[in-house]
Amino acid sequence: MQRRTILFARTKCNTVEKTDPYMKFTDLGLSPKVLSAVETAGYSEPTPIQAQAIPEVLNRRDVMGIAQTGTGKTAAFTLPMISLSEKGRARARMPRTLILEPTRELAAQVEENFNKYSINHKLNVALLIGGVSFEDQMRKLDRGADVLIATPGRLLDLFERGRILMTGVEILVIDEADRMLDMGFIPDIERIVKMVPFTRQTLFFSATMPPIIEKLADQFLQNPVQVQVAAAASTAKNIEQKLVKSPKKDFEKRAVLRGLIDNAVKLNNGIIFCNRKRDVATLHTSLSKRDYSVGSLHGDMDQTSRTKTLNGFRSGDIKLLVASDVAARGLDIPDVSHVFNYDVPTHAEDYVHRIGRCGRAGREGWAFTLLTPSDDKYIKAILELTGDDIAYVEGDAQASDEPEAKRSSRGRKTDKGEAAAENSSPRPKPRRTSRKKLNEDEVKASPAIEALEQHEEPSPKPKRAKPEKLERSGKRGRNRDDDNEPTPKGLGDHVPAFLMQSTRDVR
Repeated sequence: MQRRTILFARTKCNTVEKTDPYMKFTDLGLSPKVLSAVETAGYSEPTPIQAQAIPEVLNRRDVMGIAQTGTGKTAAFTLPMISLSEKGRARARMPRTLILEPTRELAAQVEENFNKYSINHKLNVALLIGGVSFEDQMRKLDRGADVLIATPGRLLDLFERGRILMTGVEILVIDEADRMLDMGFIPDIERIVKMVPFTRQTLFFSATMPPIIEKLADQFLQNPVQVQVAAAASTAKNIEQKLVKSPKKDFEKRAVLRGLIDNAVKLNNGIIFCNRKRDVATLHTSLSKRDYSVGSLHGDMDQTSRTKTLNGFRSGDIKLLVASDVAARGLDIPDVSHVFNYDVPTHAEDYVHRIGRCGRAGREGWAFTLLTPSDDKYIKAILELTGDDIAYVEGDAQASDEPEAKRSSRGRKTDKGEAAAENSSPRPKPRRTSRKKLNEDEVKASPAIEALEQHEEPSPKPKRAKPEKLERSGKRGRNRDDDNEPTPKGLGDHVPAFLMQSTRDVR
């Protein structure tokens, strides 16, 4: 079967075209154990990126994979890596393969893929991410790791502590390379690449490939094969995209979002993306108080809370996930039906990743982006990047009759007191009641009042005689009575004894 055709050479990189659409996993050269695990997982036909990349990885070629998100890039490198790892064993503190991920969630997801596809193998998989204990990770390294999945920061930390050696790495995978650039990991990646052997096999995968990433790929890869199944930064055709015009004020914008959620068609669950962590917390609080099933996810949360939230979202206990861009890359939650961009992403590439969270594996998906008048330049960049013709719709603020929409123009308020403050007119401040003021019963029971009623005046309390004022002399010292005597000169009548002693003549 004709598997691939070289179209053109581009900077030491061969590009391959789409292969036979009827190709099976059995045609890719995977080992029988891996094929059995794939069949157990319920897959029979590879995606285009898998059909093109897997044979090249098995041939020990460097690969640069470019495909839109949700097309199975993770399996495109995990399946052949498992096949290649069947021979040999890892030594203590010397991993055989290394996979670098930009976020903890992506690293944990890749670990799940390895555990799913390596059920017939005895491979030790170690996960090195921040936010968890060093001790458990170091114990796994001491036993020997066939596959090491890590974020750059934690990997370099353990390397500097002398807990890991990189000289045994045979395969290096750099996943979500453009995200590494956005998060400032490129200097760390360059350090790590210098630590691994020059003879390693390098795999580069991403949904977008800006020019600066291509230059970095030329440094890391040797005569790579570029596998590109779709135009860079393209969106899936099964996702219906809409731009929703919205007011700029926060309370009106939240009302538009609630209207979209309430009127959404076939809403199974959805992810709401915000640009700032502060807005994630504010929007999560607002939706929670209106009895929406909602969770939040952002980079400042501890790892335990992040894992708990994601597990609840995957299981269906949480229907809406308010998140920052930490959830925009590579998270594989197949049942996500809707994506709501509460904020337009400032980087056009992030839009591709965000809406790629829905409509995965050929399912239907809907993506709504709230557009305020100040977002025109950002949406223009998105349209130029994707080349899509996205329709504009007016935001339907179904919650316009709610207290939040009646907010006065006195400034931002928290959601806690919105209903009471906005649904009522300003009221004058109540006068403070004096603590000494008696109520009616106390007044009637007062002895003074009873005496007045009987025309008997209460006996007044005897007044104390005021002491006579003493005038303080101008000089510092004790007070003196004004006895009209002349002011004493010198020491007065009192002379210290030492002054009365006779002195001895020393002449």
